[in-house]
Amino acid sequence: MRDQFESRETWPFECLRCWHVWEEVYTVRRLTDNYGNEMVVWLRGTVTVQPPWSGASCPGCGAYHVTMFPHGYLRRHPELVPVPVPEPATVTEPPAVPVVARQMPARAPLPGRLLAAIGVPVALFVAYELYENLVAVTHPHTHS
Repeated sequence: MRDQFESRETWPFECLRCWHVWEEVYTVRRLTDNYGNEMVVWLRGTVTVQPPWSGASCPGCGAYHVTMFPHGYLRRHPELVPVPVPEPATVTEPPAVPVVARQMPARAPLPGRLLAAIGVPVALFVAYELYENLVAVTHPHTHS
């Protein structure tokens, strides 16, 4: 390897399943060999890993439905980063006011009315077609 350039990059993520927000720090090595071929190696600590856009999973729930924020987004919006729960105090003093992490709104389930609005007409259409085909087979002279 001829040329080597190394940088640290912080990638902010959000899980679209449990709404967990976190950041991961990567070391990115850009290498050029003696033939001019360029290569990028992603590291977490000393372990080679896939790039952040390639299959990140949520450390909270394990889901792979993850989105990334733009670089520096969480520094401009610290209210999105969950506040860690403090360690319990060993002194028997009254507890301090707890710090509450941002509460994400619950996702609304798919409305049953929407399913009924689509399913009932489809079921009626299929039932009508089956009835027409059965009547045409069993009574061939009544239909043209």
